Amino acid sequence: MKVAAFEVKDYELKDFERAKAYGLDISLYADNLSDENIEWVKGCEGITTLGFSDLSAPMIKKLSDAGVKYIATRTVGFNHIDLAACKKYGVRVSNAYYEPYNVADFAVMLMLMLLRKAKISVCRALVNDFSLDGMCGREMRNLTVGVIGAGKIGRAVIGNLQGFGCKILAYDPYAKDHADGAEFVDLETIYRESDIITLHVPLTQSNHHMIDGAAIEKMKDGVLIINTARGGLIDTDALITALENEKVGGAGLDTIEAEDGVAHIDLRARIVNKRDIFYLKQFPNVIFTSHYAFFTEEATSAMVECGLKSLAFFGEGKDNPFEINF
Repeated sequence: MKVAAFEVKDYELKDFERAKAYGLDISLYADNLSDENIEWVKGCEGITTLGFSDLSAPMIKKLSDAGVKYIATRTVGFNHIDLAACKKYGVRVSNAYYEPYNVADFAVMLMLMLLRKAKISVCRALVNDFSLDGMCGREMRNLTVGVIGAGKIGRAVIGNLQGFGCKILAYDPYAKDHADGAEFVDLETIYRESDIITLHVPLTQSNHHMIDGAAIEKMKDGVLIINTARGGLIDTDALITALENEKVGGAGLDTIEAEDGVAHIDLRARIVNKRDIFYLKQFPNVIFTSHYAFFTEEATSAMVECGLKSLAFFGEGKDNPFEINF
């Protein structure tokens, strides 16, 4: 099967060498899929992308018209793909899977960095300020952590947290069974009782801005909020307001809803029209990272492998465990 791969990174090239073993005739492109390069899919039955290609409804129609039957996103999240359009035009879609420990470890790291005021310490050290004024932190063992989403990543977070001796609450209306080490409660209890709230759910229409002003008002004063999932889960304006009035005591954000055109791009010599991001960065109690909680050697290799396997399964007419049902 002929395939076009978009958004191919240097660190993925070695893994794409396995394409021939899966019977795929693959062309690799560093560019995002767009109207300007749609002709590159000519003759292809499948494409694979990361999360920044144009996979809107108009593009899905163009892909279908060009003969593309399969899209394999090399990401776990798939909110960048118009699934309704895929269903309309008969385009099948798959996503990637990798072990959850990379994101789970990163989430706990952000918690610890906020609790111990690591951002302030590092910034001070850069200018030879080694004072302890304002640096007193808190210990995890005395706190309650609320985990929203108890899928693979959420459960890995729960497993990590058990070693710290903290109380762990979890909320997941879709969980088939309860993870050991956590008390499953409703969302209101998570908001009311948690010192730290960490998000581990996919972004859907129903949970967009689930952390909004009303939700934040229900939380403890000084709550810490961690987001290594999807930026759209948090209403950025509401978060900024809550940081300004100190209702929220800190935030660890690996993703933010305004990150398109920023994430994974070197912008040092460019003017960036993303005021929310740059305003959030100036808070001493906000740690903002470049959407790279997933980014480990193990995960990136698995993401390419999933894309290749999915396209091979599609092409051979086999059951595809990575296919998204919609």
